[in-house]
Amino acid sequence: MRALLSHAPGGPETLQVTDLPDPQPGPGQLLVRVRAAAINYPDVLIIEDKYQLKPPRPFAPGGEIGGVVIGVGQGVEGWSEGDRLIAVPGFGGLSEQIAIPAASAFRLPTERSFTEGAALLLTYATSIHALWDRGRLQAGQAVLVLGAAGGVGLAAVELGKARGARVIAAVSSEDKAQAARAAGADDAIVYPRGPFDRDGQKALADQFKTAVGPAGADVIYDPVGGDYAEPALRAIAWEGRYLVVGFPAGIPRLPLNLTLLKSCDVCGVFWGAFAMRDPQANAAHVAELFQLWDAGKISPKVSATFQLERAGEAIAAIAARQVIGKLVVEIG
Repeated sequence: MRALLSHAPGGPETLQVTDLPDPQPGPGQLLVRVRAAAINYPDVLIIEDKYQLKPPRPFAPGGEIGGVVIGVGQGVEGWSEGDRLIAVPGFGGLSEQIAIPAASAFRLPTERSFTEGAALLLTYATSIHALWDRGRLQAGQAVLVLGAAGGVGLAAVELGKARGARVIAAVSSEDKAQAARAAGADDAIVYPRGPFDRDGQKALADQFKTAVGPAGADVIYDPVGGDYAEPALRAIAWEGRYLVVGFPAGIPRLPLNLTLLKSCDVCGVFWGAFAMRDPQANAAHVAELFQLWDAGKISPKVSATFQLERAGEAIAAIAARQVIGKLVVEIG
């Protein structure tokens, strides 16, 4: 089989398509012929050794897949060759075949394409866990979504609307604002690109406060970090919930006096650990996502597809924060 491998820490230009022996499914595993692999920001970090997960090299990035079962390991029940599935293996998806734990797989309905399916789990499962569990978002509340045109951002916009919330999207360009509005955002604001000095941060805070209104945002969904974090926190409501989702703009430092003044919570969102610690709750969320998908309330937005040989270009685009929605590598 072919795989796009990282042999040494570096950017996407260091990845190489390599021929490897076909894997075999171990006990409790499914062997999957990968048909599509979605690209996410962790793929940028993992090949640079900057992610919390550091697999032994050589390895293939690609943490989210859709494919077909071609082998069933010992002890696996309920799966057969030919079954369609989606899964989040964490890495290894940019390969023609991968062995994954059967417990991590979810069935993909026949009416959904592998490309759509590969783009569902990581972003929407992260966002539903963030908004439902960590943010306790309720109908009628206001949620401010930073980076609202990216994969997790658009998912948060759609899920916020599905919950009956007022969604304010914050993005870095007008075309991204249009994408957020198309996903259902009630309002969209375009913020300047950082870094910011103190005057710039104050101006950004004022922009957020104006957008969310005098009561503030009940929930702030932040997959961006960096200099955007403190201005967003200043726009939070009394007893609001600030959701820490990611840091492509850098790891911020928040003045904790703001949390006292607003009596608010700062909540970490680590979906992967949640899914491992409480697989039943995660499975319930995934089932709800499929129901929302069937009802037309969510729909993964795939803005471009790539072949395996060009997957590095997709990772580079994610790193440059140029992407609206998701990028997917189609394999085979």
